[in-house]
Amino acid sequence: MSTASVPRTAAGPPRRQGRGRGTGRDTGAGAGATAGRTPGEGRMAALLLSPTLLVLALVIAYPLISAIHQSLYRAQSGLDADGYVTEGEAFVGLANYVDLFAGESGRRFLNAFGNTTFFTVTTVLLETLLGVALALAMNRAFKGRSFLRASILVPWAVPTAVSGLLWRWIFQSDGIANSLLGSEILWTAEGTASKLAVIIAEVWKTAPFIGLLVLAGLQIIPEEVYEAAKIDGAGWWRQLGSITLPLVKPTLLVAVLFRMLDALRMFDLPFVLIGPGKESVETLSMLAWDESNQLRYGSASAFAVILFLYVAAVAIVFVKVLGADVTGARQLGAKRRERQAQRIQKAGAAA
Repeated sequence: MSTASVPRTAAGPPRRQGRGRGTGRDTGAGAGATAGRTPGEGRMAALLLSPTLLVLALVIAYPLISAIHQSLYRAQSGLDADGYVTEGEAFVGLANYVDLFAGESGRRFLNAFGNTTFFTVTTVLLETLLGVALALAMNRAFKGRSFLRASILVPWAVPTAVSGLLWRWIFQSDGIANSLLGSEILWTAEGTASKLAVIIAEVWKTAPFIGLLVLAGLQIIPEEVYEAAKIDGAGWWRQLGSITLPLVKPTLLVAVLFRMLDALRMFDLPFVLIGPGKESVETLSMLAWDESNQLRYGSASAFAVILFLYVAAVAIVFVKVLGADVTGARQLGAKRRERQAQRIQKAGAAA
């Protein structure tokens, strides 16, 4: 009586399909992510990450805690019991934060907060529009494309302080800008002209950054998608709205997030281009610098903490609400689920 023999491979006897714990490579989706992981790998990963975590604690956590602590104190001077002048710092609690909304300090804070928000919204919006246009231009195949890509990235490579000096020379009363316009606009004085000068200089410098990131997103879109759209009769604008922008949206969100976080901390460009002490361009970073320059470290730390909370709130909105995938975890998770599904299909076909 003959029986059907089961072929054996070099790896040993055939494995039993299921959700067992011992042979988890071929089993189900639940074992795909943790297959072959030993108990010591988690400790090894923590050990390898510990230097990075230590550096982050030193350069981020300690200064932040120090700033919060400093914002609860205020420099005071007076006379002791013997009539001598004494100076020192006294604990005032949240008084420095309360002063942000009252008196002269409150007026400067609200002005700086408004300028920071205005510059962030205006520059990032213009940079996004110009950056997407630059990316679309650099993504097309034409003669001289390499030269165009290199020339577009030049403004981004120029240091901000050098860029500020360059535009300050352009916006002088006898500079190139007034010569081209045929007028005598005081670009570096108080007023709307100084705001416009900062916006022009900022957009010129940082629009290539968004263009470069969007270009990277455009180059991973399959060409077959556009060919199918052309066969269906879709024009350029329809392809832009239905294919290009939706597929490049994750990359664009990350680029806009990075630019907004950078614009909220704007300091060096208006400081060099227009100068300190100008209310029309004074930002929160410039206000904190001015307070610390006047040795008012308590109020300067309060301004810095408020700016940190502002930046953190914007980052949370982009990541949690708008879905910006900053770390790439979502894309990695999608690839992992796709591999797990393929394993399940192969296991089902083998069964």
